[in-house]
Amino acid sequence: MGLGSTAKKIQSLSDRAEAMYKQVQELQQRIIGLEEEVDDTHDTVKSIDHQLTEQRALLLALAEEQGIDGEQILAEAAIDEAEAAGDGDDVEDSTDTGTDGNDDVGDAKAADATAE
Repeated sequence: MGLGSTAKKIQSLSDRAEAMYKQVQELQQRIIGLEEEVDDTHDTVKSIDHQLTEQRALLLALAEEQGIDGEQILAEAAIDEAEAAGDGDDVEDSTDTGTDGNDDVGDAKAADATAE
């Protein structure tokens, strides 16, 4: 009778191990699917970012052509946005992240040069 009880326990463990293995396989498939979605999303974001950079360069070029200081407008908008967000510390942080125009001017000039 002790042998039958042991066989039942082993069968029970085997059934649980099989169920856990199936769960691990399902999780692995879900993770693979998520990785593919993340890769697709990354590609989409990269493409949109590139398009946004091009559009920004075009708008700055058009503004310059019309005699408008596009960089000044962008800087004022960033300041207004930071002030609306709250703290005075946010204003400093937002101006340090590229709203000073140095990076954007180079991008605009490079895009303008390639457009010509």
